[in-house]
Amino acid sequence: MHVRLGDMTASQFVLSARDNPVILLPLGSQEDHGPHQPMGDYLLADMVAERIARRAGEQGVAACVAPTLPFGVADYFGSSPGGLALAPESFRRVLLDVLSGLLRHGLRKIVILNAHGGNVPVIHEVSLRLKHEQGVVIPSFYLWKIARQLMERRIGAANARFGHGAEPLLALNLALRPDCVGQADAGGAGQAELLGLPVSGFGTLDFQGLTVEAPVEFGEAPKEAIGLAWQERDVALGGEIAEALVCAGAEFVKHFNGAVA
Repeated sequence: MHVRLGDMTASQFVLSARDNPVILLPLGSQEDHGPHQPMGDYLLADMVAERIARRAGEQGVAACVAPTLPFGVADYFGSSPGGLALAPESFRRVLLDVLSGLLRHGLRKIVILNAHGGNVPVIHEVSLRLKHEQGVVIPSFYLWKIARQLMERRIGAANARFGHGAEPLLALNLALRPDCVGQADAGGAGQAELLGLPVSGFGTLDFQGLTVEAPVEFGEAPKEAIGLAWQERDVALGGEIAEALVCAGAEFVKHFNGAVA
């Protein structure tokens, strides 16, 4: 049975829409995830979305997966070749158009499955606008943030393996897309500087132990977490986190379906 809109004919979806399904809209990105992970995390988000839809179906809740948007909001990765992103105003317009297209046909049970941190403020802006204008509440289930929370329960919240290009995405890719995970050196270079200050993270500098925002891109940010996550990679743990993420997603879809019925 198809759960992806892209696999259905229009007439097949008309029949499916009679069950008033929850529409899952995955949003991802095409960006640098370190020297060993694939750039297209939107493909991983798409895989997880299908699994959530099927799991929800097994629990008696009809769910369909809309086509995944592969480009996220430009966010610290413009310096990486192969990274493709949308400006905030472009992403805002695309997201609003896609959601409006679903709402036009009475499909008001929509859950965004977000897979990119840069999308968060725009998703909030668009969903708040639709709440005010059409009275519809569209929640956003941030896949990688929730995966991190699930992983923290197992290895501890203070673990140094967490970070961009590191965990939890590495564990999920190892479990679900192992053929796309490379064997390149995952170690980081020396600490970069800007304005004579050490770069401490995405868009931040360290000034006497205080955090100062600055235009810092991914190539300059510290990458210790990437190397550590690679050294301690655990495929079995990745499978466990993937399963927990799908279960949590399906449970949320079930709750949401009941809340808006």
